[in-house]
Amino acid sequence: MLRSTLRGTTATTAAMAATVATVTALGGAATASAAPQTPTCHVSGLRASLSDKGGHQNGMSHEGTVLALTNTSGRTCALRGYPGLQLEDTRHKAVDTITSWGSTYFVPDPGKRTLVLKPGGSAEAALAWAHADAPRMVQAGYLRVTPPASRDHLTIPFEKTVTNGQLSVTALAYRIDVS
Repeated sequence: MLRSTLRGTTATTAAMAATVATVTALGGAATASAAPQTPTCHVSGLRASLSDKGGHQNGMSHEGTVLALTNTSGRTCALRGYPGLQLEDTRHKAVDTITSWGSTYFVPDPGKRTLVLKPGGSAEAALAWAHADAPRMVQAGYLRVTPPASRDHLTIPFEKTVTNGQLSVTALAYRIDVS
């Protein structure tokens, strides 16, 4: 029995030594509490905008742009995931919209990850749609953008014709390459 206890103590001591070595190698100290998390960006501290970023996201009856969410607050905040999207007509009335999260016709999905935005920092997502003849062509005037983990939205001009009201959007990333 003593032998079993010593083996357990030796294994526990080795595990503790490995933990201390790892913490020391990372330059930190072991603490019982976790570091404070960055608060989620709130709509009141964000600005939405669209830009082609000099890229060519047009072809085969498809069109695309880059959606940017910029931190306009005076504090650092975080975003993670995909923006919600809703088309509006020219009178700001919501129209039926189908949003697909993932890769767009032009840009591969970068995947979900937490982005920490300092004041003035931005997160980007690729946005794409088709404008080919179809039974239901939606003439949009505006686009509602709901940041991840939010119930509120921002509204920006979006004067586009969208086949069947279908949009595709990537996860937010620090930078979307459209070249």
